[in-house]
Amino acid sequence: MSEVTNDLIIRGGTVVDGTGAPRKTADIAVSRGRIVHVGDIEPDGRFELDATGLVVAPGFINILSHAYESLQQDARGLSDLYQGVTTEVFGEGYSLGPVIDRAVEIVDPTPREDGVRTAFPRLNDFLESLEANGVGPNVASFVGAHNLRAIRAGADERQLTDDELRSVCAILDEELAAGALGVGSSLLYAPGVYASTEELAAYAGVASAHDALYISHIRDEAAHLEESVREVIDIARMSAARAHVWHLKASGRDNWHRMAEAIRLIADAREEGIEISADLYPYEAGGTSLAASIPPWYFDGGEKALLRRITDPVVRARIIADIRVPSGTWENIHLDAGGAEGILLQGGRGSNAEAAGKTLAQFSALRGYGDPLEALLDLVAEDPHTEALYFCMSEENIRLGLEQSWVSVCSDAEAASTEPPFSDSPTHPRAYGSFARVLGPYVRDGLLTLEEAVRRMTSLPADTLRLVGRGRVGAGEWADLAIFDPDAVRDHATYSEPHRYASGMRHVLVNGRFALRDGNPTGTLAGRALRRGVR
Repeated sequence: MSEVTNDLIIRGGTVVDGTGAPRKTADIAVSRGRIVHVGDIEPDGRFELDATGLVVAPGFINILSHAYESLQQDARGLSDLYQGVTTEVFGEGYSLGPVIDRAVEIVDPTPREDGVRTAFPRLNDFLESLEANGVGPNVASFVGAHNLRAIRAGADERQLTDDELRSVCAILDEELAAGALGVGSSLLYAPGVYASTEELAAYAGVASAHDALYISHIRDEAAHLEESVREVIDIARMSAARAHVWHLKASGRDNWHRMAEAIRLIADAREEGIEISADLYPYEAGGTSLAASIPPWYFDGGEKALLRRITDPVVRARIIADIRVPSGTWENIHLDAGGAEGILLQGGRGSNAEAAGKTLAQFSALRGYGDPLEALLDLVAEDPHTEALYFCMSEENIRLGLEQSWVSVCSDAEAASTEPPFSDSPTHPRAYGSFARVLGPYVRDGLLTLEEAVRRMTSLPADTLRLVGRGRVGAGEWADLAIFDPDAVRDHATYSEPHRYASGMRHVLVNGRFALRDGNPTGTLAGRALRRGVR
């Protein structure tokens, strides 16, 4: 039979089933995309894959992915595929739908020159488009809270009226009825940062009615980490919604001690009966736009308004003054990284490409700036989407987070490849290494058992997201499977050379079909658009 057959037996592998149960040697029969039996299976003439000496686990679920554009460019999702990821989850603040009414002021629904679309009238339109065009991994998404407020308020810094809030909650209700995973906020960035706790609780209340999730990039991961975690807990309590914190961290050396308290707050809420969980990526640097160093009130009115302010000498001076000093009203990631020395530029369009690989301090000195913040604003003015890495976390806190049984794993990145156009642009090594880094080094040094590491990447996120039939190796489950050599799994991507695939993954099946075979991509696009609660 061919390598894309829907009928096969995986013979003699060490099954780590995703539940945390002890590993066992067993055969697995797959038919029509599903697992039909796990145990001793007599030969029956079906195609057999010898998995002796290899681990057979559920395919990994990336609970925070930004592959919504990269999968339109290369549907294989190779940087994640080489790590065993079979499901990508989108919607951190912004989702590719719904983009209607005033939301089109922020995101242009017209396809780009490379064919990528970043806006659809409804979320299902995007997911169905990916599936119809062929996609390697399964895909699912939250509704972005950015989208909801932008439908009525655009990029304006103001509160929604009662009528506006009711109208967008009705849209959210429709999206959730169609299978969206829940609602996702991202409270560092405009326009989502303008939302009040009450607005977010209203969205969470709609999610609660569908047993959907309120999930958040919290308002402040630094000096106000504890207050921001409390806000998520309060929203869950007010709305009766389940809740989740994206990429849990304590940002900035002066705030590293806050991680333990944030974990205690979540643990106490769980003891109270609130369903709340979190995830993280195992790196000491975060990655986002260089423009995120600018206080959010300067984004009022959108990107064009920000650029006008940067070029106004008086306002520009105020921006620099606001970045330079700590604030109790926004998360200053420039200071969290220790200033210009802790910010690694990743380049952008035009002359910004020359900045790639240099710290903001190095670039500023090279160009003769007296103040690195002047360089920062010029880089943003040249290309507001210039990316940067911010070195602001600690290894000790990463390990502390991974020790919590309710913390899963994410990449917070695109699913790229080592080929153009991706290789022409820098990225964060987490795009190529997050899952392999946990499965390899953190398991081998004893922080997690193999069984527990697999559970964090499979059944834990599947249950949190209500992805039925995913995340376990068992009869009736979909045959999303990662088959690997546990001694060989390791990440190779670095900050200076991020475009390096992980190693150790031998075979990956998505819905019963080989996406990776004998360590090589097959090109098979068997991914599906997944909906909450639908097997």
